[in-house]
Amino acid sequence: MKGKKFYSGIATALLASSIALTGCSFSSGDSGGDSGEEASGDAVTVDVFQFKVEFKDQFEELVSMYEEENPDVNINVKTVGGGNDYGASLKTSFSSGEEPDIFNVGGPTSVDEYEKYLADLSDTEAAGAALEGTLTSVKRDDQVLGLPFNQEGYGLLYNKKVFEEAGINPDEIKTMDDLEAAVETLNSKKDELGIKAPFAFPAKEKWVMGNHLANAYLADEFNHDVMEAYEAETVEFAMGDQMKQFTDLQNDNSIQPTLSLDYSQQVEEHFSLGNVAMIQQGNWVYNTIASMDEEFAQNNVGLLPIPVEGYEGSIPVGVPNYWVVNKESEEEVVQASKDFLDWMYTSETGKKFVTEEFKFIPAYEGYEDQEIADPISQEIYNYAKEGNTLGWVFLGAPTAWTEDALGVAMQEYIAGDITWEEVEQQATKAWEDARQ
Repeated sequence: MKGKKFYSGIATALLASSIALTGCSFSSGDSGGDSGEEASGDAVTVDVFQFKVEFKDQFEELVSMYEEENPDVNINVKTVGGGNDYGASLKTSFSSGEEPDIFNVGGPTSVDEYEKYLADLSDTEAAGAALEGTLTSVKRDDQVLGLPFNQEGYGLLYNKKVFEEAGINPDEIKTMDDLEAAVETLNSKKDELGIKAPFAFPAKEKWVMGNHLANAYLADEFNHDVMEAYEAETVEFAMGDQMKQFTDLQNDNSIQPTLSLDYSQQVEEHFSLGNVAMIQQGNWVYNTIASMDEEFAQNNVGLLPIPVEGYEGSIPVGVPNYWVVNKESEEEVVQASKDFLDWMYTSETGKKFVTEEFKFIPAYEGYEDQEIADPISQEIYNYAKEGNTLGWVFLGAPTAWTEDALGVAMQEYIAGDITWEEVEQQATKAWEDARQ
């Protein structure tokens, strides 16, 4: 299988680094860390601008711990939800002269956009510990311009109790036909199962469709390699028919109207409260589900692969984002930034917090004594261990293409304004125009 090539090193290394993770939801907030000890008059201030709202509180707690150990360092954290919200806010920060010292990029196209600001992190301990294949997106010549957040995986999360009561064996769902049959069964038993629909499909969220759904069906044409996608002059939608079929299946069998359904409603209101049997999401939702119903999160959530012909039984696994350091900051601030990132991923305190509180599947060596923190991440670990993975290529698409071109077109299709053929035509043209 082509998809195994890029991630075989990661899967092998994961055997020596079990853990859990978080992911890709979207909202915003601010905070500033305060040192637990009195700092000297020469204290260094590091401004962090980060996108991962799911671990906002935990990250701020970790920052406070670092400040207590390092009273001459003050770290201010600003969190803005991911996707275009984060990208637009980051651009505003730079254009207004409020450039952060540490911020996030999503892959090679983001590296291009901010390359003139990016410090070489090759000399960090974290770069040396990064798992094979996890730095591919952020390497330029002999420089490492970013450090991976973690690893994540996604598919169809399902309610185990609902499946059992419906008489559906998840192990037998491999193909699209299998999934369609399961959906038919769920629809026929909605009342007795106590669900409103088989799916909650958040078509309001362009990233759910343009990033994750599409990636499952685009990965093969780029050989599961983000850099091949990054260098591609066009996108062919070789599996476009399958992508349409999966989109239609979710949309037609979902809580309605899907174009008004957002991420928080999908995860919190509908899946966590048992209103639907399945949602397309990843292990990053675990903390959110647990905050709604910890027993349900711990014992009742399973993971199904998205059916992709030729890759049945595989799930997409990849690095969602990278930490970068602004080389135009003062020299001592650049060093303090590197030191903090190193401490977060390589110190015993940091590693314990990253795995137990962030619930990350780490992208680094040195986590052999850690345990996988939640059952969704455990399943993803098992897929990776077996080599049953698809690559993440959507980060190699032209800047904002996944949402502003493909995601928007898919919304127009769902609204009935354009055909699926026009979805592919519009998205292909946008890709080719961006690459000229």
